[in-house]
Amino acid sequence: MAAIRLERIYKVFGNEVIAVNDVSLDIIDGEFLVLVGPSGCGKSTLLRMIAGLEELTFGEIYIGDHQVTDLPSKERDIAMVFQNYALYPHMTVEQNLGFGLKLRKVDKAKSKERVQEVARILGLDPLLHRHPSELSGGQRQRVAMGRAMVREPAAFLMDEPLSNLDAKLRVQMRSELSRLHERLRTTTVYVTHDQVEAMTLGDRVVVMRDGIVQQVDTPQNLYANPANLFVASFIGSPPMNLVEATISGNELTFGKHRVPMPHSLANSGLKSGDTVIVGIRPADIEDSAVWNNPALPTLDVVAESTEELGSEVNVIFTIDAPPVRSEEALAAAADDASDATPLLAEDADRARFCARVDSRSEIKPGSSCRLLIDPERFHFFDTTSGKSLRRSGDPE
Repeated sequence: MAAIRLERIYKVFGNEVIAVNDVSLDIIDGEFLVLVGPSGCGKSTLLRMIAGLEELTFGEIYIGDHQVTDLPSKERDIAMVFQNYALYPHMTVEQNLGFGLKLRKVDKAKSKERVQEVARILGLDPLLHRHPSELSGGQRQRVAMGRAMVREPAAFLMDEPLSNLDAKLRVQMRSELSRLHERLRTTTVYVTHDQVEAMTLGDRVVVMRDGIVQQVDTPQNLYANPANLFVASFIGSPPMNLVEATISGNELTFGKHRVPMPHSLANSGLKSGDTVIVGIRPADIEDSAVWNNPALPTLDVVAESTEELGSEVNVIFTIDAPPVRSEEALAAAADDASDATPLLAEDADRARFCARVDSRSEIKPGSSCRLLIDPERFHFFDTTSGKSLRRSGDPE
């Protein structure tokens, strides 16, 4: 195992296209670090540079105590797992697992022992004499991971390894990956465009956009304290609701709605008449008919549509205020695959919101409803820069 350090990494294609822009990261020994972001954000290019499959334009890479910037991939003591498995179809599972050791001329007895140990860890013992064509997608991916594991590398680099699997298998394989990492504690850098994978697997998550790191944090802190509008819009499904609000004395106003000024803005230096972008997570809006709290303000709205998800219900409604059309929010929404996103992203003169309410809610499309909100759970962003207006004492 080894730590990985990236210092001022750049990758420029041609004369103009900056795929990775001044990225510096310290990946802790034994950490599971996830790179996530929309298509084309530079996450796979960054991974390939760590692997030695892509040359750096500028910067330095260290694996452990060794500077490996100019070393070929085979000398970096890393193992990669790709989304397409890359198994040899004419070889059995056992031969696929041991092929890398064979190339390194590892003693046959030691190689066999290592292959059997990895097969046992991954539950591949009964499949050792099968060929890839006789395996399911999940089994093939386990063989691909096993082939990386037998080498006992300093680090695993995984490029969207679960993207070819169906939804049920992805959930199963996420669980297996988590258990494997807990057992092996090998430094792992994992690329995905799926924020659910990122949030469930990562010790820390790196959110990227246009080759630039937007925020590096734990999954919980990314959700609770997004650094800017892009992270706020990208992390969370359905995405965060956004609306521009005006400070009016001790109240926030947006459209016809007025709510008390939260304590989190009281010491922000903003004054009456200033505007802020307010972000409200769908999960922080509830049906007051199910969860009533007289101390909290409410929104009286009309439900446009509902999505019943079994354990909860998405309620789509509009606010009589213009939608936030920031570049950051639109970029995040364009890459979101949640069911509610197409509805939320429609061009309109009014902001379209989503509330994720209790499954006991009886709200139906076209019905008037009263929704409970807690201003202390709101997020606030600068209207010009898009940066979070952090509360005093919040992490930078």
